[in-house]
Amino acid sequence: MNWTELFKAILFGIVEGITEWLPISSTGHMILLNEFIQLQVSDDFYSMFQVVIQLGAILAVVLLFWNKIFPFGKKNNPHPMAKDGILSYVNKDIMILWGKIIIACVPAAVVGLCFDEFFERLFYNYWCVSLALIVFGIAFLVIETIHKGKAAAVNSIEELSWQTAFYIGIFQLIAAIFPGTSRSGATIVGALLLGVSRTVAAEFTFYLAIPVMFGASLLKLVKFGFAFTSFELWILGAAMVTAFAVSVLVIRFLMGFIKKHDFKVFGWYRIVLGLLVLWYFS
Repeated sequence: MNWTELFKAILFGIVEGITEWLPISSTGHMILLNEFIQLQVSDDFYSMFQVVIQLGAILAVVLLFWNKIFPFGKKNNPHPMAKDGILSYVNKDIMILWGKIIIACVPAAVVGLCFDEFFERLFYNYWCVSLALIVFGIAFLVIETIHKGKAAAVNSIEELSWQTAFYIGIFQLIAAIFPGTSRSGATIVGALLLGVSRTVAAEFTFYLAIPVMFGASLLKLVKFGFAFTSFELWILGAAMVTAFAVSVLVIRFLMGFIKKHDFKVFGWYRIVLGLLVLWYFS
């Protein structure tokens, strides 16, 4: 076992667990980290690794929000799909929520399946990443300034309409095309523009990540071919476990933070990081 490489993988897991959920772009941070701490692996493995490591992060969402996203086996739930029979074990509200999640994920799923490698070749460079960091950083500052003191139109997941969910999915599509945008950043910005409260915007963003990340990870694994060496399995496993543990802490922090604060601090951080990326690679 190469302990140095294992330690590097843990660092990647820490960065993934933090940046996947805070709206500051995991891609931008991964690019910077890879410049200073490169894993001694093949290019094909690293391309797969930086996507599949997200599975650890998404399992944290599944754990923390299990009661809100698992619709089955709840005979005494307040809103069953039927009074009797097997459907009495299905929570109607949660099934509706999953319908909205799927609707919101359709645009990114279609584009990802058809053009993933094309957009990666076209936009996966420091110019595009830094520009996306800065532009959406400014967007956070502008939107939070405009909305300061205004009451949100949507203050619970149940109030989120099908149309609003789909529009949020369009913003998620921006992140699928332009690395550095940040999937959580794009969807939160879109939700805020649509009158969704910060808490609901963040929570719905977490839910959207479940099918998106599972789908993207499966696609990368299939392309890689599941041809892992024991060393690669150790590296990937360590990074995923670390990403999971850190994600649990970060998600809890973020949900508590936005109850008392706005997203401006993340906007300023994105702008500074974007400028640093430009400066370093220039």
